[in-house]
Amino acid sequence: MEKNRLGIGFIGGGFISRFHIQSLLGVRDVDVVGVVSKTKQSAEDTAALANELGVGPAKAFDTITEMVEDPGVDALWVCSPNYTRIETFEEIANAVSSSKGELIGVACEKPLGRNVAEAKKVLELTQSADLLDGYLENQVFSPSITRGKEIIWARGAATTGRPFLARAAEEHSGPHMPWFWEGELQGGGVLNDMMCHSVEEARFLLTEPGKPRDSIKPISVSAHTDCLKWQRPKYADILSKNSGGKTDYSQRPSEDFARSLIEYLDENGEKIIVETTTSWCFVGEGLRLSVELFGPEYSMFVNTLDPDLKVFFSREVSGEAGEDLVEKQNAESGGMPVVSNEAEVYGYTAENRHMVESFLAGKRPEENFSDGVNVTELLMTAYMSAEQGQTITFPPPELDTFIPAVARGEWNPRSK
Repeated sequence: MEKNRLGIGFIGGGFISRFHIQSLLGVRDVDVVGVVSKTKQSAEDTAALANELGVGPAKAFDTITEMVEDPGVDALWVCSPNYTRIETFEEIANAVSSSKGELIGVACEKPLGRNVAEAKKVLELTQSADLLDGYLENQVFSPSITRGKEIIWARGAATTGRPFLARAAEEHSGPHMPWFWEGELQGGGVLNDMMCHSVEEARFLLTEPGKPRDSIKPISVSAHTDCLKWQRPKYADILSKNSGGKTDYSQRPSEDFARSLIEYLDENGEKIIVETTTSWCFVGEGLRLSVELFGPEYSMFVNTLDPDLKVFFSREVSGEAGEDLVEKQNAESGGMPVVSNEAEVYGYTAENRHMVESFLAGKRPEENFSDGVNVTELLMTAYMSAEQGQTITFPPPELDTFIPAVARGEWNPRSK
């Protein structure tokens, strides 16, 4: 039976689920039906947010299977921690395959897995349950990225040749939750957490509109990682206190800085390049996303901290610390940029609109789990390169079984 509205259930009641729920104010034909989280209180709080915003009616569930059994749930948005990916998708696949409930599809936040083996397992489990799949990579849906690509290819590339260099950077002062800092739980450090965005939006910009992902082929990866700030005693102590003593960056750090250079060949065998830089060391107004694209006779620039709204507060203005002006906000005084609608600017609204429309139409989304696997393959090759200190030809042997040293708790740049 054809559906005209999509009921979705969120797995995970944290920061990113709340971001998605806020974005649904700009998406038609969708209802948040349920939330399941690590704690019932978290699920109830996030369901309450959906109801307050008028995108419900939502309620808290105790288990994923219970949510799948609800006839009002048509699709799932997986926004739970990285280290729960496999058990989450095993429960989803089991619930659907055993006819405990019916689903159209499942969407999953980045990264698809902590390594290539996990990412491929997520894709396999989803396909085994005959579900549509959407990879939630918001930055390729950001209005400035999609509109910029449209203009560049229609005017610059059409008359002087395709773009050949993309640079992407994402920087902020560090993740919200303690588990993000743990290499074994998260799958790595800032490279795994944030470079997944940068390599995919840069690849997206360099791919000719209407052509498949593999129309440009990666041939080599060179990368570097380091821990520049958070292994210093003062900051390692902060992480230890925030995690109740579990996070020990003096002995088991994760990288807080990473860069990569990925070489591709285009359809004509010409080389094109992606440069990315990511860090948890940035102390500025807040989260900074920047993108540059270059071709023979043109260029494109995006920086989310150059918005159309700025405010200034003198030292006489005081208030509680928060993130009301921009995500990862670091100050409450001085000249401050304001991202007036972060869900829209960062691409969440357009991303979720695409996922909802695709699921309702019975079509696999354009950004899907195959893309998530490809991104993970590039990230793991970058870890290989950083560990070996050399450029790695892509795809390298044994990529499917590779686990980065940082994810094994065996990486410490200060022990070299």
